Amino acid sequence: MAARDLYHYHVIEALKKEGWIITHDPYTFNMGGVNFRMDIGAEKILAAEKDGKKIAVEVKSFIKNSPVQDLHEAVGKYDLYSIALDMQEPDRIIYLAIRLVTP
Repeated sequence: MAARDLYHYHVIEALKKEGWIITHDPYTFNMGGVNFRMDIGAEKILAAEKDGKKIAVEVKSFIKNSPVQDLHEAVGKYDLYSIALDMQEPDRIIYLAIRLVTP
């Protein structure tokens, strides 16, 4: 199993405080023989609509020596996961979780 990002559990706690139910840790799916592994899957029941809202979250810590490399990796993963997830599970929204201020 790949190592979790530095802020993985902080993101989980923040999601729970906002009423999200963590359904996957990690969130994985297969498309066309390719295995995708995102950090977190979560759901929230919206009582007024009687319908659930689903999200997938990719957590990035930005702790490498090169912030440009970190950004490149984060945006690349987000774009790839976004395309694949839209084809696999279009009702699930993808988010990229990062610190408010990065080094």
